[in-house]
Amino acid sequence: MKAFRTLAVALAAIACMAAASDPSERLPDAAQEARARDLFKEVRCLVCQNESIDDSEAALAHDLRLLVRDQVKQGRSDAEIRAFLTERYGEFVLLKPPFSAGNAVLWLTPLGVLLIGGGLMVALLRRRRTAQAEPEVLSADEEARLERLLKGE
Repeated sequence: MKAFRTLAVALAAIACMAAASDPSERLPDAAQEARARDLFKEVRCLVCQNESIDDSEAALAHDLRLLVRDQVKQGRSDAEIRAFLTERYGEFVLLKPPFSAGNAVLWLTPLGVLLIGGGLMVALLRRRRTAQAEPEVLSADEEARLERLLKGE
């Protein structure tokens, strides 16, 4: 059991070393590096598309990490860095793009689909309720025909 734990710890350490960034790329100021790492989690890898640049191993993600670190080193604010990336790559580069007129359709479509579906369901239930509440009356000819069918004629 002890050998298994030792092996598991060794494999975890190797995995952490493989995932760690190159120390020469890190910013010398720990606060700036922490800011850059937080920004990495907000920026989408344009190759992987469902990962942040912090999680991605793609070469473009590496370049974007270097770009963000450079921007942080120059003293730009987080908002300025996001604006720079958005201007350069479009709103798609942000994992959580802000609500704007340009992407309002994307944000509001799910709500619209729910409202339309709910309205259709209410209309269907009302129609079904009124159809069940009103018994259908047979005409005199229909009643006579029904009587003949029931008697077996």
